[in-house]
Amino acid sequence: MFAAYPGDVVFSKIDARSGAIGVVPETITKAVVTPEFPVFVPDPDVLDGRFVQRVLRTGHFLDALRAKATGTSGRKRITPEAFLDLRVPLPAIAEQQRMVNAFDGLLADASLLAADADKMEADAMAAFEAALGYGPPPALPDRRVFVAHFKDLDRWSHEAILRRSVDGAATVAHPLVKLGDVVRDLANGWSPRCHEHPASPAEWGVLKVSAVSSGIYRDAANKALPSALAPRPALETRAGDVLIARASGDARLVGAAAYVDVTRDKLMVCDKIFRVVFREPSPIFPQFVVSVLRLRSVRAQIEAEFSTESGMMKNVSKPALMSLTFPLPPLSVQRDLVSALNAARTKAAEMRRDAAGLRSRAAAEFEVAVYGEEVEQAAAVA
Repeated sequence: MFAAYPGDVVFSKIDARSGAIGVVPETITKAVVTPEFPVFVPDPDVLDGRFVQRVLRTGHFLDALRAKATGTSGRKRITPEAFLDLRVPLPAIAEQQRMVNAFDGLLADASLLAADADKMEADAMAAFEAALGYGPPPALPDRRVFVAHFKDLDRWSHEAILRRSVDGAATVAHPLVKLGDVVRDLANGWSPRCHEHPASPAEWGVLKVSAVSSGIYRDAANKALPSALAPRPALETRAGDVLIARASGDARLVGAAAYVDVTRDKLMVCDKIFRVVFREPSPIFPQFVVSVLRLRSVRAQIEAEFSTESGMMKNVSKPALMSLTFPLPPLSVQRDLVSALNAARTKAAEMRRDAAGLRSRAAAEFEVAVYGEEVEQAAAVA
């Protein structure tokens, strides 16, 4: 075993070519590593630790590092000698610090944009809840003596009793309904044994739970149906569908819903996803269903229905989902609320794309500043 201290450079012999190179941060006063992780000590009079950290993660450096890998495919290693043999430009300390400060400035701007996007979405959801009559989560009372009835509790704990005492006083601005009162059914899908790769445009495929569990429909999350199996066209996903994840290894994703705005053809719903079957005429706007399932009060109802023991698959049943209670405003109000939410999410998505662009720009400008024309010429060829 070997010791490593703040500012030391450490890399993985096997995974360095994939970017597994880092500098021990100040927050770790002493680290211990095996011989698989060589340790190097930069000369502080010549190298700024932050500059080293960033140079070692540039695409140019990693390309040069991969060329030094030796061994069989899949187990290629970078030796300490090969690492030391690599050549990198070495500006003066002041120039290193200028480059790093420019890099970090763009990353800070990106972080601010991403934080603003998160706040915009959170504020929009808070406004949505307020319009339905839900206020912000109340603070728990600070008291040692309280009374509660077992029949009123979802689970037994001090926190649950106190939460019930304050949540129970909440009022809503619209009539309360159950999901089963406003939709006709929740239809199950089919999960045959599929290939691991996604279906080509000409093939039939079966959606994975990850196609909806993020709250955004992703048709690329599918598995190709084997040609020996006949597809079930009745299960094909269509634009306008609302899909609900009924099972996941992550409790937070159970009951997550997504609206299908557009989708490719020949994708079927799997049996871990419910498809909402709406009444005709429907008293509830499809996208309103998706937003309602994100309400704190509704999430609490969902999570009360399954075990949260570590390592277990979490499931929520159709009866449990159909029993979910929430406020239901008129259709015109539902559309307005959904429109406001979607506008905020669209703007937040734009801000996150801008943040990602700033991060890419920071990396690109830093690499050009370090390697100069060599990188620009390589980019032009590519």
